[in-house]
Amino acid sequence: MARKDVKKEVRYLNKDFSSFRNDLMDFAKVYFPNTYNDFNESSPGMMFIEMASYVGDVLSYYVDSAFKENLLAYAEEQNNIVRIAQSLGYKPKLSSPSMVNMDVFIVVPNDSSDILNPTPDVKYCPIILAGMELTPTNGTAIFTTLEDCDFRNPASPHNNVITTVYEKDADGNPTRWLLKKTGIKAQSGTKKSFSYTFGDPQKFITLEVPDGNVIEITNATDSDGNKWYETPYLAQDTIFAEAANSAAEDPELAQYADSAPYLLRLKKTSRRFITRINNLGNVEIRFGSGVSDSPDEEIIPNPDNVGSQLPGSAAKIDFSYDPSNFLYTRTYGSVPNNTTITFDYVTGVGVGSNVQANIIKDVSFVEFDLDEEALDLNTVNKIKGSLAVNNPDAATGGRGAETPEEIRMNALSHFATQNRAVTMEDYTTRVYSLPSKYGSVSKVYIVQDEQLNSADNNVVTSDNRGKAVKTDGGGTTSTKPKSNGTFGDGNVLNAGFVKPPIPDGRTNPGPARIPNPLALNFYTLGYDSDKRLIQLNDAVKENLKTYLSQYRLLTDAINIKNGYIINIGVRFQIATLRDYNKRDVVARCIERVKGFFDIDKWQINQPIVKADLIYEMSLVDGVQNVIDIEIFNKWDTDEGYSGNVYNIEEATRNEIVYPSADPSIFELKYYKKDIEGRSI
Repeated sequence: MARKDVKKEVRYLNKDFSSFRNDLMDFAKVYFPNTYNDFNESSPGMMFIEMASYVGDVLSYYVDSAFKENLLAYAEEQNNIVRIAQSLGYKPKLSSPSMVNMDVFIVVPNDSSDILNPTPDVKYCPIILAGMELTPTNGTAIFTTLEDCDFRNPASPHNNVITTVYEKDADGNPTRWLLKKTGIKAQSGTKKSFSYTFGDPQKFITLEVPDGNVIEITNATDSDGNKWYETPYLAQDTIFAEAANSAAEDPELAQYADSAPYLLRLKKTSRRFITRINNLGNVEIRFGSGVSDSPDEEIIPNPDNVGSQLPGSAAKIDFSYDPSNFLYTRTYGSVPNNTTITFDYVTGVGVGSNVQANIIKDVSFVEFDLDEEALDLNTVNKIKGSLAVNNPDAATGGRGAETPEEIRMNALSHFATQNRAVTMEDYTTRVYSLPSKYGSVSKVYIVQDEQLNSADNNVVTSDNRGKAVKTDGGGTTSTKPKSNGTFGDGNVLNAGFVKPPIPDGRTNPGPARIPNPLALNFYTLGYDSDKRLIQLNDAVKENLKTYLSQYRLLTDAINIKNGYIINIGVRFQIATLRDYNKRDVVARCIERVKGFFDIDKWQINQPIVKADLIYEMSLVDGVQNVIDIEIFNKWDTDEGYSGNVYNIEEATRNEIVYPSADPSIFELKYYKKDIEGRSI
């Protein structure tokens, strides 16, 4: 009689060595009880069982790992995170430049043709072209101006030129004038270039930029003089291009050149490329698949003239068209062939470019737009020699490459926003995705205007200069105590959970302000060169506001404001175990406190939970008990702190230190002197 096949039970949930081993042993005991029953650790059979378990464990690990590395939320390897992020439309930043507003000075002669009304001679007033290279005295970075500095018409209100007498003759008549122009935007970065020679057409040819920390590709021109343009995707055949607002470009709009010196144009081009980051962390340049005998775009009618029934319109065309074809492309751009393209690009140095104020003074390269042939050469040379620059504010916004975790979070948020800003999360994502060439925002907190300016919570008002003014319960301007015990102007921040009362009969209610329910207040902060929090300068703020205007709803108003920095100190007492050096244990606790307050981990309006800090310190080897932790405010501007006074004790409830009602962030600024510890 034939033996029936026995269906053996196999478990498919095992994933680790121990589970595989135990299941193989159980399998042998159930189905081969007479064949093998020696499960001693040293037996030959157990050797084979454990070898099979080892192989199963390794295979299971690699299957799980391969699956995880294809999911952005769980991927761990940086090149996989970058690859998935780029597939979602997010381009990680390798480096972000710092931005700064420059003051530019120049000395020009007096106009001798009008003795009664002395004015600068406009013939000698130049345009300093964009691209002027500036160097700080510490030599840490190179800055390049992003716009022309126009001195041509000092009297024009649009030019914003400050004119003062620089030199007079014996009779007191002006002979030379000092011209000053403020707010000239400059960004850090080193200009570099490389060239590549193309032969026969090759589809989707890819090049690698020879340097790291690339901020952007600024220009690409082939040997025939044709310009190539970077686009987000190869399928996008239109780009925005700027043109000088001149009569040759547009006779009708040229009259507005003072207020709008450049015109923004939509241009269609087949000469395009994209950039992406490869597995080595370098920037790659990739071209399309078009060849010379395969045109890139279909010829389509102008939609402005189709069916309009106006004189001159193409109302009687004999074919139909699909509106989707207006972005149609079948070759993803032309392929360069039998030519040499020179690529100009900019590299950054990270936070090292966040230089101090009044330090950018040297000019290493400059171009003047001046009709030298019609002017006195000696006078022209004196004008060029008088050029001087200075940065009244510190440069901000510079930082290094994004960490894998930052790429992961920004990519997920970027994909969720779908190129629009509706919710607070959408706006937050857009702020952090500001293109690196415009600066970088390190911290942001967004709140509706009326939430901070309601009738029963008169916390923040604003004067006509946009400077924050703090008011106490009586409506008078609050002050901060100086180190000598006196009081002076400054900010006193109110505890976040306390709504200061507005008593009846106050005589000085402060500046009147009507909240706007449709306005969003963006409280922002940046990093300096030492990665300490500072307020963003006007150049970065302006860039941010312009950038957000592309995505905001029509009804949303945007106000870019400074976040408040609350500098703190930490004082702790611990008990150490026996046989441990107390100084070593205290030093390790100080390092643990330093790591806890690492500024990358903190956001605006995040409270301090003392229990979390105590837990971190209790993990230090040698700590028996954390006896006490005191957090206190450090505000003295003479010592380098923010000047914001905050009552830590009043703001503490249940061992949690809450931030102020004014959007603020806690910062442990100077680790060496702001952390005090002792062992008892």
